[in-house]
Amino acid sequence: MPKIPITMPQLGESMAEATIVAIKVQPGDKVSADQEIIEVETDKAVMGVTTPCAGEIAKIDAEVKGTYAVGAVLGYVEASDADAARFQKRAPQPPKGDMAKEVPGREEESAKAVRTQGGSGSHFQIDEAGVPPVAAGSHFQVDQAGVLPVPAGAKGAGYLSPRIRARMAELQLTQADLAGIAGSGNAGRVTIKDLENFLGSIQEHPAEQASAIRTGVADAMRRSWTRPLATVGLSVCLDPVLQDRAKRDPKPGPALYALRALALALAEQPNAATRLIGGRAIRSESIDIGVAVEAQDGIMVPVIRNADKTSLADLTSRYTDLVDLARRRRVTGEMTSGGIASISNFGTFGLEWGTPIPLPDQTLLLGLGVGKKVPAWDEGKGEFVPRTEAQVTLSFDHRSLDGGGAGRLLKRVAELLGDPTKL
Repeated sequence: MPKIPITMPQLGESMAEATIVAIKVQPGDKVSADQEIIEVETDKAVMGVTTPCAGEIAKIDAEVKGTYAVGAVLGYVEASDADAARFQKRAPQPPKGDMAKEVPGREEESAKAVRTQGGSGSHFQIDEAGVPPVAAGSHFQVDQAGVLPVPAGAKGAGYLSPRIRARMAELQLTQADLAGIAGSGNAGRVTIKDLENFLGSIQEHPAEQASAIRTGVADAMRRSWTRPLATVGLSVCLDPVLQDRAKRDPKPGPALYALRALALALAEQPNAATRLIGGRAIRSESIDIGVAVEAQDGIMVPVIRNADKTSLADLTSRYTDLVDLARRRRVTGEMTSGGIASISNFGTFGLEWGTPIPLPDQTLLLGLGVGKKVPAWDEGKGEFVPRTEAQVTLSFDHRSLDGGGAGRLLKRVAELLGDPTKL
């Protein structure tokens, strides 16, 4: 009887591989279509692998505790001729057009083997069932109609040929610069012709050389965006802060109150003041917090050291000096390095809410929106009373901190802002 392969499915958008937890069948067992026969564990949950059709288990190649990539063959089902016809595999056609021309020998090579995007020199022959053998640890998936293995979750435009990469290096382009190009190559890949057409189309547009600070900000944000970032937010009553501020001289701004509150909250919850580097959670030796300052054509973020151990009064003068230096672009590299978090007061632009991006070497960024008068219900008076309210957001590196931890940290910041005597 014909044999149908049982493959590791794509059980999650970001899943590349999974570990076998349990195998519920043995060779010779009768199974129905879509019957769960194998339990696998990813970094998110335990899920099931089901049979592609009804039949009899012919072979199980997978082993418990083994890790297998998406598309890996885990076993075979002996099926009817009708079911086998539905799963008949076809050898991939040789690429045509620009892709065959861009990579010398690609057209001839594809006729006898499939070259993956992931590793040079890796060739996969088609087995008797029409499925390429995929080794455990290799991140490939098999499409439903054919047998072409591609990187799990990859998009065609994500592949750039050596010729394109050489041209990008010559022009100092990054992959983000090509994000708006619609690829005309195989599977939507960007070809050298697409790149040259794009470069020619922008020649007539008004342009000027970007400043060093602008390109520096762009590079920092590009590196930051390689991490999984998330944002949580809540409303905070600013009346206690404004009342406390009126009694002080010099008068700290609301952003400085927020900075001090964040520093104290991080000191109380040190697990939130960590950076994930490789497999290690590196805890910050001191609570150093940056202040985002708008400078000419960019943003500068000078850092206030030991913010949790410095009183609000002492922070005020230090904060004023650093902001002045930043606006004049006179801060040094030492003044902007080493922070664990930063403050961004986008409320100065009249903005209520935002999702600012933490710097690449920082885990957190607290954003403060504009203060507005809103009606709030007073239980004692039994009526609505006006109060000044602002939205506070916390953007964070989701590798280092989960939503619950970020929520507790932000809630503690709000509590401290509600009682400025503790700042």
